[in-house]
Amino acid sequence: MAEDAHDPPAAEVPDGGVIDNPWASLRAYTDARIGLGRAGISLPTAPLLAFQLAHAQAKDAVHTALDTEALTRQLAGLAHPLAQTAPLLLATQAGDRATYLQRPDLGRRLDEPSRERLAEAHGAAPADLALVLADGLSARAVAAWAVPVIDALCTALAAAGPDWRLAPVCLVRQGRVAIGDEVGERLQARAVVVFIGERPGLSSPDSLGLYLTWAPRPGVTDAERNCISNVRRGGLAPAAAGRRLAYLLGEARRRELSGVQLKDRSAADPDEGPPRPGNFLAP
Repeated sequence: MAEDAHDPPAAEVPDGGVIDNPWASLRAYTDARIGLGRAGISLPTAPLLAFQLAHAQAKDAVHTALDTEALTRQLAGLAHPLAQTAPLLLATQAGDRATYLQRPDLGRRLDEPSRERLAEAHGAAPADLALVLADGLSARAVAAWAVPVIDALCTALAAAGPDWRLAPVCLVRQGRVAIGDEVGERLQARAVVVFIGERPGLSSPDSLGLYLTWAPRPGVTDAERNCISNVRRGGLAPAAAGRRLAYLLGEARRRELSGVQLKDRSAADPDEGPPRPGNFLAP
């Protein structure tokens, strides 16, 4: 049938069949998947494959085991007194990954061999600070960012003074945030910081969180903790995270508290991440 002269012309499809989205320029301001364009009524092939890759990376982050040997080697390479003491290898009552994911409560309690190891490890004098590295929901995050943050933290603490007495670093398999409460109490530490892999998203499978608690003990609530999150490439830089943590630790020791009563009033840090374009909503 011949085309009627009054019919509108058919929409032109560009080479490759992908129709760009006019909102694509907003992707400069966010890692969110917006303005991806379309091919017919579907996503173009490239964004679809990128989504599937990000989903696979998130799943791998959750199930990858914590490489304690690699972390031990990284810690030994630090130019700080901390590196002179071998880390303690601990585990929770969640004996495997499936149990850990299904029973969060067991990830907050040490198993008996770990409790015995801590009883043998702590010295006669209480420690000022215990550092706990736990896999959480992304061992990849701990492997990538924990030691660089510790390096920056120790440098900042040494520069600020007075000296901090550090307990041996603890590497905990199948650990949740609250595992630091028991570790800190058993090491008689005045403060504990838990370095833990955060729940992976589709743009951040390796995001590290830092949780500071003053006077750690089982039963502490989240309101008594300070959190520094999103330590990763594209988020908060490890050096900036270490300096911010040093500031919070200094204030926690001075005021003998942590949590909602302890605010981060540190100055803006030029290394807190890559620059972003200005706010497109601002006048």
